[in-house]
Amino acid sequence: MLGELDQTQIEQLLREQVTGRIACHAEGSTYIVPVNYVFGGSYLYGQSAEGQKIRMMRNNPSVCFEVDEIRTIFDWKSVIIQGRFEEIIDVSEKEQLQQGLIHRLMPLSRNPSDHPAHGITEKDSDVGTKVQLIVYKVHIEQLSGRFERP
Repeated sequence: MLGELDQTQIEQLLREQVTGRIACHAEGSTYIVPVNYVFGGSYLYGQSAEGQKIRMMRNNPSVCFEVDEIRTIFDWKSVIIQGRFEEIIDVSEKEQLQQGLIHRLMPLSRNPSDHPAHGITEKDSDVGTKVQLIVYKVHIEQLSGRFERP
């Protein structure tokens, strides 16, 4: 059976998952890559080192984001978001969001100090000292969810 997720089911999936895929398009090229994220109501929050994804989103802030939960090929849920990238520049907002991202990811890490590229370090004060991370949010403009069940 195919169907649509309601708003509660969409938000539940977004809160349960930590990795989705973000797609961006700039200068005739489209790029999609997995990212870790935190869902916060009308925004998704993420962080990244400088690179192709950040350059493209700065150039064209319109993005598409997808997250799913796949149990089998006939038992899955998926959410698609259309939104706008916004880089966080305010230092206190950036630090607060970065700590939220780190604390969301840390329980999933076996050895946190091995992941400075994700902002995960042994001490909160070490964040940003090894790799400069860009913290961003995606303002959710439109979202939809689908599912299939046996």
